[in-house]
Amino acid sequence: MSAVRTVLGDVPPERLGVCNAHDHVFFASPRLPGQELAGVRAARAELTAFREQGGGAVVQWTPYGLGRRAADLPALSRETGVHLVAATGLHQDVHYDEGTLAALRGRLAEVFVTELTRGIGTSGVRAGLVKVAGGFHSLDAHARWTMAAAAEAHHATGAPVAVHLELGTGALDVLDLLCGELGVPPQRVILGHLNRSPDLVVHRQAAESGCYLAFDGPSRAHHATDWRMPDAVRALAEAGHGDQVLLGGDTTTAAARSVDGGPGMPYLLRRVAPRLARAVGEDLVRRFLTRNPARAFAVHWR
Repeated sequence: MSAVRTVLGDVPPERLGVCNAHDHVFFASPRLPGQELAGVRAARAELTAFREQGGGAVVQWTPYGLGRRAADLPALSRETGVHLVAATGLHQDVHYDEGTLAALRGRLAEVFVTELTRGIGTSGVRAGLVKVAGGFHSLDAHARWTMAAAAEAHHATGAPVAVHLELGTGALDVLDLLCGELGVPPQRVILGHLNRSPDLVVHRQAAESGCYLAFDGPSRAHHATDWRMPDAVRALAEAGHGDQVLLGGDTTTAAARSVDGGPGMPYLLRRVAPRLARAVGEDLVRRFLTRNPARAFAVHWR
């Protein structure tokens, strides 16, 4: 049977409830000094605020080496009643020092598989997906290395592969590599940040492969894309791809948390979902938040 691998163990997909399909409970990068998501108390408050809006699950896309705090996730899940899914994987090279990357050469896929099947470090918490990243309209050598390792980990375990698209670009190149060259089934691939590049043609082409398309987080850089997202989602639904849309919050800095004055996790259910409902109807939005993530993150684990 398929199951979603949460930080408290494998659960039936239907147990997730309303799912924030891309967010961060903890996150720390040298590119965002002083804005780390590191405090357990703030994480608990944010998850509680999400739960109070009707949320049931959060998929944390924080990968290897960026402050996942995996050992703290089980207690947070129990205390807040929110299912949490942790990630393995590797972000763009700019988020790491050379020593960290050098230590992973020749064993990256092994690290991913270990974290998916045995646990992250000594925490005992198993990851439920692999997160990797592309570049701006391109795939450099680092992206190709990490995606090859992600594909290997998928073939060994069945885990889904979630991809950070830089400013929403490069979707078709990612699919050509992951699905074309590396043999990952499209329905096991989740493309993130498509709201940041509301190119309806590219969205349609990507959706035709069978992958999942994540619209995750309000703009943090005045991209003027937020108001276009409902049209992009409606276009996908009208083309018959409503079962492939996922929604998320992608909170990556302390200032963006709701408990620190930003939109945070609750914004997804408080503002984004009602706005989308005006464009595509409440039933379809509920599918985006429940049935779709239940299928996207459910795995026949190997």
